[in-house]
Amino acid sequence: MVSQRWLARVALIVVLPVSLQADTLILRNGSRVQGELVAVRNGTIEFEERRSFGGSRTLRFDRGEVARIEIEDYRNNSSSDFANGNGRPSGMREKQVIVSGDVDWNDTGLDVRAGQSVYFEATGQVRWGKDRRDGPAGERNSPSNPNRPMGNRNAAALIGRIGNDMFFIGDDTGPVRIRNSGRLQLGVNDDVLTDNSGNFRVVVYY
Repeated sequence: MVSQRWLARVALIVVLPVSLQADTLILRNGSRVQGELVAVRNGTIEFEERRSFGGSRTLRFDRGEVARIEIEDYRNNSSSDFANGNGRPSGMREKQVIVSGDVDWNDTGLDVRAGQSVYFEATGQVRWGKDRRDGPAGERNSPSNPNRPMGNRNAAALIGRIGNDMFFIGDDTGPVRIRNSGRLQLGVNDDVLTDNSGNFRVVVYY
């Protein structure tokens, strides 16, 4: 989980709409990367770089490599809006969702838009095999399995999907920047669901 002290160092700036919207990631070595913050989770920062010659690519940085992130607030909200102790903007709507461990994808009933930041708080446990029971973070250091929805991420962890675009959530409460507009679905990162039981109770802030 990202520390509150580090989140407090994430600079929020308001940019007039005379240029393309872009966040700026600034590394400790002085390098700057333009693009969009995707997520901050488990000590890793995922950032989609916007290349000057067109196209984009997703980069991952250890939290210790990053000095700060300047987040363009395209909604023209001031930094005072970020009053929640978890770094979550105040005044957000919320919805509670039960994510059953034996269901492929659980429909949240929420339609989200590209560029929107969504926050998750998850509790509960899922039993996903003999002597295997884990919370939303999933099995720590689990081996890669290409049969899972996200083969290189923790088994049995909480994950999300919008259309064909999947993303890892786990137990992190930091912002997830939505890439594509559509219906938000939540699931468990497991390849065999028929022997699963239990659920995650998730509050979605949007």
